[in-house]
Amino acid sequence: MKRVRVLVAYQPRLMRELVMATIADQPDIEVVGEVLEEARIAETAEEARPDVLLLALETPEKHSALCGFLLGRYPEMRILALAPERNKGIHYWAVVDIRSEELASCEASVLQALRMRPPTVSGPVI
Repeated sequence: MKRVRVLVAYQPRLMRELVMATIADQPDIEVVGEVLEEARIAETAEEARPDVLLLALETPEKHSALCGFLLGRYPEMRILALAPERNKGIHYWAVVDIRSEELASCEASVLQALRMRPPTVSGPVI
């Protein structure tokens, strides 16, 4: 069984320790790192390559720029954003979707396709 690799970036310390204690009891979940400073989350995610980033957000329903950046860079990663003071959390993930459309064999169609900017990864599903 493949273990789920989790990076914990959670403040304050007491909540982080509670989350870590809960995860430690799970045989299929492995903590691959702990981030103590928000400024190091992206760097540590690059190094650890977790399956899941568990972090605290003051307002989890408004995904932060950090979540968007990380999911754009690591679309295979998922993010659990928890706001314990609101007793709420959000699970973010990116969905890669391959689409196509037929083109007419003319200059206008080729130029239109060149200028089109279709999304390659959709935003988090909320």
